[in-house]
Amino acid sequence: MRSFIISFIFILAISSCNEEDGQLESRFEEGTYRGTFIRNWPSGQSNTATITMTFEDNKWSGSSNIPKFPALCRGTYSITGNKITFQNECPWTAEFDWSLILSGEFTLEKSGKELEFSNYTRSATFTDHYKLVKE
Repeated sequence: MRSFIISFIFILAISSCNEEDGQLESRFEEGTYRGTFIRNWPSGQSNTATITMTFEDNKWSGSSNIPKFPALCRGTYSITGNKITFQNECPWTAEFDWSLILSGEFTLEKSGKELEFSNYTRSATFTDHYKLVKE
């Protein structure tokens, strides 16, 4: 009976390590990334901007070649599984579409030095897609 309990505890410990390893795989290399932001509309229309984002110590900052498209400034981020959640820390004025402010939960995909994150649930009227490559 004692060896059964020890075996059970050992299996639990190994299982929890595998779970942590899976979460670490969804992390990505910090640094500066350049790429595109695309907002797609159901009509097939899309708008694209060239963006730069920097990730360091669970903080992000960014800029776009089109002012407030998307609305990038700075904030924090966290990763759980294949989800990345952004918090915005900048004040914004009221003269633009606030759905363009980078905040909330996105689906995260990574491949080598490429990052992609998309938010398909924020609104039924559009989707946002960020595609970045590490410099």
